[in-house]
Amino acid sequence: MLDGTSLDGVAATSLWTLRNRAIESMRTDGVLDDPLAVQLYQRISYDYGRFGKPSQSHALRAQAFDDVIRDYAREHPKATVVALGEGLETSYWRIADPELTWLSVDLPPVMEVRRRLLPDEPRITPLAMSALDHAWMDRVDASNGVVITAEGLLMYLPEDDARTLIADCAARFPGGVMVFDSIPPWYRDRTLEGLHLTERYTTPPMPFALTVTEAAGLADEIPHVVEVRDVMVPSGRGPWRSRILRRLSRASFIRDSRPAITRLTFG
Repeated sequence: MLDGTSLDGVAATSLWTLRNRAIESMRTDGVLDDPLAVQLYQRISYDYGRFGKPSQSHALRAQAFDDVIRDYAREHPKATVVALGEGLETSYWRIADPELTWLSVDLPPVMEVRRRLLPDEPRITPLAMSALDHAWMDRVDASNGVVITAEGLLMYLPEDDARTLIADCAARFPGGVMVFDSIPPWYRDRTLEGLHLTERYTTPPMPFALTVTEAAGLADEIPHVVEVRDVMVPSGRGPWRSRILRRLSRASFIRDSRPAITRLTFG
């Protein structure tokens, strides 16, 4: 067993999302098939209960990101996937496409856990660095296309850093795509005040928020962003399956109050 307390602060959120994906995968009616997440969850000793009740939201988010990668790979079968702030995600094994090349970027403590517990894959290049250290860009072979993922990352960055990262990716990787999730301003404000997920866990501050409408405006604000899509998560259980709620989530009076997943195309 590996002691999960080696991860703290923002890095510890990778254990939160790992637990939720693993629990979903273990359910008979789970919304995600992620056996490697289950293995990780069972091999990391940690007080997962401090995160509160498991939710299917992170599993559905993971599926949405996987779908964006698969969609891009249909036209760019030998693309490079750059997973920024990858945490303990296991997307490479879920997608299981031997033609894709993968760069996994995260801080050294997280990458050490990945090195110790995940299979060694020759098509994955681990890079122990911050996503804001643009040295990772020099390691990307963009000749066959690039998909950049920032799953559960940008909200933890200062706003200027998040926007600069998007702009630099757009300038550096024409023809590529970037997919990231964001939180609405009301949720950002709660985290800045100290959001207690449970009595034993307070989420790290999340200073960057971006609504669906604001994301759509990136095509006008950032050079080389030529298309913006609002990506909906797949259907899940209970309220996550409701067609009425899904339609309402696109209505103008709700759209900018919910979390969002955004897919950018670079020209």
